Amino acid sequence: MTATVSSERIHRKDYGMYVPRQYHEPDGSWMVDLIDHDPLALLTTNGDSGQAPSATHLPVIRDPDWPGSWTADLAGTRLLGHMNARNPHWSALRNGDPILLIFTGPHAYVSPTVYRTTPAAPTWNFTSVHVHGIVEKIEGFEETLSVVKSTVRAFEGFFGTGWDMSESVDYFRKILPGVGAFRVDVRRAEGMFKLSQEQQPEVRDRVQQEFAHSECSRQRETARLMGRLP
Repeated sequence: MTATVSSERIHRKDYGMYVPRQYHEPDGSWMVDLIDHDPLALLTTNGDSGQAPSATHLPVIRDPDWPGSWTADLAGTRLLGHMNARNPHWSALRNGDPILLIFTGPHAYVSPTVYRTTPAAPTWNFTSVHVHGIVEKIEGFEETLSVVKSTVRAFEGFFGTGWDMSESVDYFRKILPGVGAFRVDVRRAEGMFKLSQEQQPEVRDRVQQEFAHSECSRQRETARLMGRLP
């Protein structure tokens, strides 16, 4: 009986990340921004019967050629990614497989000292987006190259210095047999933005100020998001 209940729970349409009400994203743009700013995702798929799930860290971008608009829960949108084709995860991946992409954004430890109250308990502020979708492996050479080039353009524009890849495209072609590219048709996404919303405003402000003046870049990024909260 326990196994049956567990199986039914896994296949429920609404099964996903547990997000307490106060930690829901203010709107879908928060999830899109996190994917753009923190594009190193964890791709997870269920293993075959009796096998453990597979998980691979890899870069993921929004499909620049996808013509639609980005919805509140990202449903109907499309992402692109690629991994090492020698990775056994690539061999195990099949067209039509349901997948989960986990994106992790800014996060930081919150010490009770900043609350200035007793009793108190420490916690961890964090941001995360879980994207559920269906995967399709890209088989064509030129289409795989297009995914790689789109990824370079996205990351050079966002994180790099505008590097011109034109003189390296032939090199890309040489190493392309070792690249497995894929697209993900997104079914839904959930965002959790746990940023001290459960605290009183004055306490939340102290946490933000503590992070904003920290030498730790992760804490400063967390403070930036806290400052955007409605």
